[in-house]
Amino acid sequence: MQYLKTYLKKITDRGNTKLAESIEKTANDVGNKHIKTFSFSSHEIGLLLGNVQSGKTGQMFGIICKAADLGFPVFVLLTTDNVVLQQQTLDRVKTDLEGFCICGENDAALFAENSLMDPVIIVLKKNVRMLKLWANILNSTGFMKGNPLFIIDDEADAASLNTLVNRNRQSSINKYLDSIKNESSSSLYLQVTGTPQAIFLQTFASGWHPYFTYYFQPGDAYLGGDFFFPSSGKPDCVSFLEKLKMPMREVVVRHLLVSAQILLSGGKVSNCLFHPSVRVAVHKKIEGDIQKELNWCIENIDTELKNELSRQYADLNPSRSQKCSLEDLSVKVKEILTENQFKVLVMNGKNDVESSDYEDGCNFVVGGNTLGRGVTFPGLQTIYYTRTSKKPQADTMWQHSRMFGYDRDPGMMKVYIDENLYKLFADINATNNSIIAQVEKGIEDVKIYYPEGLNPTRKNVLDNDHVEIISGGTNYYPFNPDNDSIEDISKLLEVFSETEPYYQVSLRLVKEILAHIIPSPDFKLQAFCSVIDTILSEHPTGQGILIVRRERNVAQGTGALLSPNDWQLGGTFSDKVVLTMYQVTGTKGWNGKKLWVPNIKLPSNTMYYDVIEEDA
Repeated sequence: MQYLKTYLKKITDRGNTKLAESIEKTANDVGNKHIKTFSFSSHEIGLLLGNVQSGKTGQMFGIICKAADLGFPVFVLLTTDNVVLQQQTLDRVKTDLEGFCICGENDAALFAENSLMDPVIIVLKKNVRMLKLWANILNSTGFMKGNPLFIIDDEADAASLNTLVNRNRQSSINKYLDSIKNESSSSLYLQVTGTPQAIFLQTFASGWHPYFTYYFQPGDAYLGGDFFFPSSGKPDCVSFLEKLKMPMREVVVRHLLVSAQILLSGGKVSNCLFHPSVRVAVHKKIEGDIQKELNWCIENIDTELKNELSRQYADLNPSRSQKCSLEDLSVKVKEILTENQFKVLVMNGKNDVESSDYEDGCNFVVGGNTLGRGVTFPGLQTIYYTRTSKKPQADTMWQHSRMFGYDRDPGMMKVYIDENLYKLFADINATNNSIIAQVEKGIEDVKIYYPEGLNPTRKNVLDNDHVEIISGGTNYYPFNPDNDSIEDISKLLEVFSETEPYYQVSLRLVKEILAHIIPSPDFKLQAFCSVIDTILSEHPTGQGILIVRRERNVAQGTGALLSPNDWQLGGTFSDKVVLTMYQVTGTKGWNGKKLWVPNIKLPSNTMYYDVIEEDA
């Protein structure tokens, strides 16, 4: 049986030709480059990177089918520790994939009975009890002693990594995942996520840093980070809460209007999401505020509400349906309100809300952590986001922003958000784009950077001994450097006079100069070059500042290399890489040589994260 061909035909028969083409490309790219070359005697790890809510499941299924075609007999598909999500994934596997023996968590007998006659897919949630159970089942049957295992870990950055790395212990989920992959004769472990920050900050020695990364592009209709958080300017779909007199009324009226447009145009559902805080008391207050505004709408249905609808009507620009008249929309809004055709739903540990509750009609959904990974809201058009944290984490914030997806009308999207939170999201999007650019250019040492105050991920999964932070705006120079050839550096710098305060040069020249430096261990030359590669991946003609000074009678080990004037000069270029090259006389240390000593300063107000592989 040709598993990939069968799956692609199913997708095409449903009318999703473009999706089938995208899945085929991903499956063949990953298959031909990484699965075909698999040794069937090693344990390897890779990363499938996609945008949040951009259709990773279909791509994962395509890769499973390709791997089955190439001889993998057993697949373990991991979901987050959520009963509903595991069941949804299991149901979807059964619906979409043919020719496999498909096992849920309680199907050990089916697994044994099949005896690998058909390739097996086991769908498990990342739960200690389940992982321990199946580690034992896989081991006890003996099938894996002579067969490779293919593990697909959806949301691999969420629960799989070792949260006890800084206590020299191994967290339970991480331990059992290790056991599952290492007890087989060989394994290919595919991490899947839209937020890879924590994964890229693992060491290779940990066994959780990917050997390869593949990024798949989202489809044309996808609304993602660049739609909501472009590199310059604020899009029309974003309103800052600080600039609204009555933000809650604005949000409620807007969503009623959008819902009327969608429902009158044959649409099934229109959702509005409120994401204020993790605290249940805050959810309760927001629920009351929504209800209060809905009551106001009902009380003023033929007077002030009409004025509000008229004012917001001008800002309504549906692109997937013909814009209805204001009169028709007003009638529909009145019907939604008076016939109780709306729901206010609170999603948290105190309330049980099923996905079927917000699959149709006009809904106002309030929640906290439950709005995170795996939870999708169809027809999500209106978002009220005020959640803040004293120590915000980029990956968590991005996963909680459920605004991304395919089934949104871009002309009616609206995000209500604090201005400072919008800036944080824009910064996260910029780094996401940088990560994708590095992956697409084949850069293996992917670098991650964020503004001060924004952490890439939770600290308990980062090894303190191996993850180093380089501060932008700080001057770094080696305490005890050497040059591979003083003459070669002198020749490179010959055209740059010290009488000129500075030169603007290509970052590629900066890298060429640094290539001749033999650093002491305190100067992370490889990390600095990786940061420059990161900048070049986004801006191939990237520019830096070069300052050249000769015959400097600087004493070694005095704590500062630069003169006050040069230090001040470099500081004026806050948004650029600044390389200052001093040729010291060598009369005060420096092993008596007329060395070239580099001083580098990266763009300011930014923290660059570097993974050190060698033993600390």
